[in-house]
Amino acid sequence: MDFTRDETQDAVAEVATALLARELQPDALWAAFAEADLLTLALPERLGGEGLSVADVGALLAEVGRSAAPIPALATLGFGVLPIVALGSDAQQDELLAGVAAGRVFTAALAEPGRQFPVQPTVVAQKAGDRYRVSGTVLAAPFAASAHRVLVPTDAGVVLIDPNSAGVTLTPTPSSSGSPEFAIVLDDAMGEMLGAGAEAVHALYRIALASIGAVVDGLLSGAVDLTAAHVGSREQFGKPLATFQAVAQQIADAYVTSRTLHVVSLSASWRVSEGLDAQSDLDVMAYWIAQEIPATMQVLHHLHGGLGVDVTYPLHRYYGAAKDLARLLGGASHRLDLVGARCSSI
Repeated sequence: MDFTRDETQDAVAEVATALLARELQPDALWAAFAEADLLTLALPERLGGEGLSVADVGALLAEVGRSAAPIPALATLGFGVLPIVALGSDAQQDELLAGVAAGRVFTAALAEPGRQFPVQPTVVAQKAGDRYRVSGTVLAAPFAASAHRVLVPTDAGVVLIDPNSAGVTLTPTPSSSGSPEFAIVLDDAMGEMLGAGAEAVHALYRIALASIGAVVDGLLSGAVDLTAAHVGSREQFGKPLATFQAVAQQIADAYVTSRTLHVVSLSASWRVSEGLDAQSDLDVMAYWIAQEIPATMQVLHHLHGGLGVDVTYPLHRYYGAAKDLARLLGGASHRLDLVGARCSSI
């Protein structure tokens, strides 16, 4: 039976939600995702996948965000599998994606020192036979130590790097969520070209941004639901917190922020999936995430009182993951500059 896009996304979200509700440890949850064939959704049909789009996979990533699950779903699917399907040759896809069904991890390095999603990467890739020698420094590569390959934007295009190969130095760097993140120094590291030219780099960025939007959409929605349940059941002076005007106003503002992000992230993801010009939507979405999401998470913490900072309570996972992704995007001022530059060019 053929499914419509909405039905496909609903089915994907339903399976993911059922697995996330089991509250498994990260490794066990990742194995369960693989066993349920959720990791193969974007693979071409010849590789046993469903050939689903960025928007369809976004439905899965949103559910991962809604539970703030500390698994490499964004890194593997949004930064790895989807770009490999979009940019790689059939031979590259066959080789690289063969292990995805078993839980193979991918990631990408989307930042350089002082530069996030650099339009003109300073990492240098020089052709050496049928491969490339790559030199430079990249930052904020999630799950790089466990990745099969790292997708690295360079001045020549997107290059695949084996993180365990010669000339590659991984240095763990702190993250707000506690998820593994690495700075990578490349010193004549050998890599394979995935997609040549600036357009390949921009395609990686578009897919990665759309995927980040889906995850943060889920993160904020899940945090709002968690907080609404808390203020609806916690009583003060004999009344639920939600009946106090100030509390009601703050949770309402958080809900509006969440729904706004949902709309813009869906629009951006759909446009990327359809091959349309999505940059304006992506820029607005990235600004909204960088500007509004950390502040809204602070409000949700405040509405929880002391419970919000208890490490045995899940809210800190939402806040930490949202802060990491807002940082990866470069911050609100940087993103506002990009929106302003786009507006001035119209």
